[in-house]
Amino acid sequence: MNRFKTSKFKNTTPKIAKKDGWISNVRAGSFTSQGNHIKSSTRLVAFNTDQAGGGMLGLTSVEPGSDGRWTVTVIPCHADLITDLDFSPFDDNLLATCSADETVKLWRVCEPEQEQPGGAEVTLCPGEGRLELVAFHPTSSGLLAVGSTKTAQLWDTSRQQSPLAALEPHGDQLQSLSWKQDGSLLASSCKDKKLRVFDPRAQLTPVQSAQGLQSNKDSRILWVKDSDHILTTGFDQMRGREVRLWDSRKLGSSLGSANLGTSNGTLMPLFDPDSGLLTVSGMGDSVIDCFEVSASEPFLSQVSHCLTDAPTRGVAMVPKLALDVLSCEVMRVLQLTDSFIVPINYHVPRKSGQEFHADLYPDTLGRTAAMSAAEWWKGGEKQVDKVSVNPSNRQKPNNAKPANQMPAKKELPSGRSKEEAPVRGCSTSSSPLSSPSSSAAPSRSPSSTSGLSSGFQPSPSQSVKAISSMLGPSSKFRHLQGAVLHRDTHFTNLKGLNLTTPGECDGFCANRHRVAVPLATAGGQIAIFELSQAGKLADTGLPTIQNSVNVADFSWDPFNSHRLVVAGDDAKIRVWQVPEGGLTETLTEPEAILQGHTEKIYSVKFHPLASGLLASSSYDQTVRLWNLESGDEVKALRGHQDQIFGMAWSPDGKLLATVCKDGKLRIYDPRKSADPVQEGAGPEGHRGARVVWVCDGKYLMVSGFDSRSERTLYLHSAESLSSGAIASAPTDVSPSTLIPFYDPDTSVVILTGKGDTRVYIFEIVPEAPYFLECASFNSSEPHKGLAFLPKTECVVQEVEVARGLRLSKTSIEPVVFRVPRVRKEFFQDDVYTDTAVWWESSLTASAWLAGSDGKHHSISLKPKDMTPVSEAPKEVQVRKYLPSSHYLEEKTDEQKKDELLSAMIGKLGNMDDNPLPQESFQGVEDDEWGD
Repeated sequence: MNRFKTSKFKNTTPKIAKKDGWISNVRAGSFTSQGNHIKSSTRLVAFNTDQAGGGMLGLTSVEPGSDGRWTVTVIPCHADLITDLDFSPFDDNLLATCSADETVKLWRVCEPEQEQPGGAEVTLCPGEGRLELVAFHPTSSGLLAVGSTKTAQLWDTSRQQSPLAALEPHGDQLQSLSWKQDGSLLASSCKDKKLRVFDPRAQLTPVQSAQGLQSNKDSRILWVKDSDHILTTGFDQMRGREVRLWDSRKLGSSLGSANLGTSNGTLMPLFDPDSGLLTVSGMGDSVIDCFEVSASEPFLSQVSHCLTDAPTRGVAMVPKLALDVLSCEVMRVLQLTDSFIVPINYHVPRKSGQEFHADLYPDTLGRTAAMSAAEWWKGGEKQVDKVSVNPSNRQKPNNAKPANQMPAKKELPSGRSKEEAPVRGCSTSSSPLSSPSSSAAPSRSPSSTSGLSSGFQPSPSQSVKAISSMLGPSSKFRHLQGAVLHRDTHFTNLKGLNLTTPGECDGFCANRHRVAVPLATAGGQIAIFELSQAGKLADTGLPTIQNSVNVADFSWDPFNSHRLVVAGDDAKIRVWQVPEGGLTETLTEPEAILQGHTEKIYSVKFHPLASGLLASSSYDQTVRLWNLESGDEVKALRGHQDQIFGMAWSPDGKLLATVCKDGKLRIYDPRKSADPVQEGAGPEGHRGARVVWVCDGKYLMVSGFDSRSERTLYLHSAESLSSGAIASAPTDVSPSTLIPFYDPDTSVVILTGKGDTRVYIFEIVPEAPYFLECASFNSSEPHKGLAFLPKTECVVQEVEVARGLRLSKTSIEPVVFRVPRVRKEFFQDDVYTDTAVWWESSLTASAWLAGSDGKHHSISLKPKDMTPVSEAPKEVQVRKYLPSSHYLEEKTDEQKKDELLSAMIGKLGNMDDNPLPQESFQGVEDDEWGD
């Protein structure tokens, strides 16, 4: 308070409630965590208990029931200690908890006498180990700050897959977090004695940082009102406890301080921005001190020193809107002890009682969020509107009980009555945690309610939409049919197939002219078959490629159908040239040998645009790029910590994605850096994985295993790998990795594993639900691999969208995938978009390495003699039967006779026109009868 101005709060007096006003049946624990162990909204109080190892939360009400008693209930929340909790400033029933079990949960709690929810509405998994701190944003709905051991993250509860931001890690244990009242800045205190101020929307590193604390023992931090001042509690160098006031713009030295003696208990500060009053209590202490904080000297002035009846386990401040303002109550603190919650009321003595003293109660922050988390993150600066605390003109909160209580309605587990529960099929708020008072809450006007809820029957179109909504979106390829072509097109009598190729190898590879198959014979031999020469293979004497070492992986050059690269166990890549017309003799000398890897190679992938550019991954945990024209290694990418399961070039050829056994998914920009430009969590299982770019390179689809070894497909945003998978689709349990083939024209992915009999098919769409499952294809015997041919090999007259080759133990069989259509005589232009000519290069490896980018041109698959189905004439419906009016028309008896007679005559025919056969016979003369 200013020395020239007397404060109206200088005589504020604490009053401990009588023992019959204490909340009993409380079993508070003495656990060690960074939280205050108790929090209050205007109606409810939540606190830590010692039950279930601290994983259960106690819940009671601020005010007693009609019988003058408090009901206390417990809620099982976490599998480990609840370390911190916080009520939403905009919703009395929305409670956030964090725990040592590494999760944050949001609960829609009810009045303690009602049935509590059976589960959390939202569960967040920051993945940073034990969590210590959680705090709602002061102006935005659904925005949380979450603190782990060393890191603070910001979470939008409406997008639960990943945080909005992960701030720069602290140097040691994070001890406290606090939002500035306007929501723009976040302050933290740390065991490394530093105070940090973050502007999360501007940068992830602190905008201010200084060595402010004198001891590394537990500390707390708070913003003072809406100013730039920060208040901290902690210990000095002599282990004396102290309170300090700082200017956040100059953290080098404090503005003022107050010493509170020597003790081991952590100081827990509570600040009331309306009155400027600060209470400080120590963990395990039996005293609560109150100070008035001023922006000028003296910065901290002691107001009261309150002795309590029991040691403190935690403290919480009751919001201003719940106070008894007519009795001049300016602050209420709830003290958590081992067995009770003790209310401590702070009053300003005034002669006239039961009156509202406006000078004590400026307008306080309201209960309606100023904006959503997304709006804040985009730069919103809206502030929460203030409301009067005068009971005569204060608006009742939306969730307050009405004065004239209606008959009680049966409560649902979520705390809503049946009349308030959302009707299935009706639209609700986009956020699962929209507060009742939030401006984002769904409207209750008749125009915004559905026909069912308003008592009117829905229209047919509404019913169709409702049914579609319930069934979900479907793919136009959902009836895609797979079929094996006639036996005349098969390669049969295949012998000596290598069935033990590494998991990173597809098993075999093919282009439009020939197919390469690894053999089990010594020397890493590879058989080459010309697709134009299908039939039964000779028992012996097949010419092969003699690779000299076991084959790890191999691939045809997409721009040269004669070039085959083979990676071997000896860490070398051999380049082979197959002559025109196929092999006529065994090849023993490769065209080139690429050396650079120090250990066995996993896989090889050609660049999709640049000719002669190859990527290879190896057991030496590197990915290397090669220029085949010069035979040189041109790039070496690092950053992997374990086996590289798979890699894939982006469609535009700029980026390279990898998935690794270390559980990471990485994206590289090889021309800019040898280190990954993005990194995120990959599949949980470590048995194998594949990655492919989908949806024009906007997403990465990963085929891998979950923690239970179930084969699962994951979809990641290519722009934000750190956010984790945005969708997943489990398939089945099997030891082999699903190998994907993605068709960019239809956005259909076809997957199967070595040794499988089933081929999975999904359409991938860039919006929820992302994976649309289509009909699968099943074969009679297990296949060893599936390779696909260019789109131009498809027969569009049969509506083929994919054509490939299926490798079995003794044969190679062509397989096609067709879309069932009725009017096949027309070109199905809704199925066949212009396809990229990916078998022609758009630039050289040298040009790409120099920074140039290429692009494939596209061609139409429409034959000249076919008309697009979109331009086809509409079919005229031909009526097969006469209209019912023809049969129902009334006829007289004479009409019926005439019709019957006409029908009989028509059936017998006209005898004059059609004489009987015997009439043409010659008769016998009369005199001949006389003989």
